Amino acid sequence: MYVLTIDQRGSTGDVDRVPGLLAELGTLSTALSAAGRFERSVGDEIQGVVEGASDVVEIALHALRSGHWYVGIGVGEVDLPLAASPREGSGPAFVAARAAVDRAKAAAAHVPLAVVAGVGREAAARPARGSRGAGAELAGLDGVLACANAEAVLRLIGRLVLDRTAAQWKVVDMLRSVRHGQTHGTQKIAAQNLGITEQSVSRAVLRSGWQEEWAARPAAEMLLALAESLTVRADDGGTGPGEDKLRNPQAGTRTTEGDM
Repeated sequence: MYVLTIDQRGSTGDVDRVPGLLAELGTLSTALSAAGRFERSVGDEIQGVVEGASDVVEIALHALRSGHWYVGIGVGEVDLPLAASPREGSGPAFVAARAAVDRAKAAAAHVPLAVVAGVGREAAARPARGSRGAGAELAGLDGVLACANAEAVLRLIGRLVLDRTAAQWKVVDMLRSVRHGQTHGTQKIAAQNLGITEQSVSRAVLRSGWQEEWAARPAAEMLLALAESLTVRADDGGTGPGEDKLRNPQAGTRTTEGDM
């Protein structure tokens, strides 16, 4: 599981942006609104539990887009059954999400996003002796490394997102809208809908890094899925889920919107 804690930047001198972000997350897709379970946790902060790595990437990049949010991603187990409200949830992933958003605040001068692995109570208390204990310890270390790698990739993509101009976002948003149900000629259709030339659309695509973003998203998704699997495996004593999830974490759910 993944827990996202998203806190507003500079909230003391700004309007309350939580209702707006909650509304946006609810309309990203029906899958996100069903899986995300986001709500205000405290002050100008929201929190939610997400199951899919692709949803985590989508939510995190959407929050980064405006420049108004710190994004913390906690990876690992949550206590089941899930509470009716994220505010009542508990487990290692919740603790990790809190640590992650604090780290994101420390990185505010760069891309304010962090990914932290949640170490379960069982893993923390288990002596690292014997083959099973050693396997759990190694899985935990690998989970931390996978989180660091996922964070690095997400920050690279986040830089593309943060640096886009309003004009570039206008083109990108139109292309994403046109892309649904279309396989060819999306730039031409976007140009017609926006009342600009195809050359202008092509320049915006090139300068915005849109295709690079969508080429890199699967890497972020895979690393998050790997981190989640390894972190849970560490808490299970080194015997976790099979390798299928690592090879194809979001089979059938990811789109390639950057392809033209």
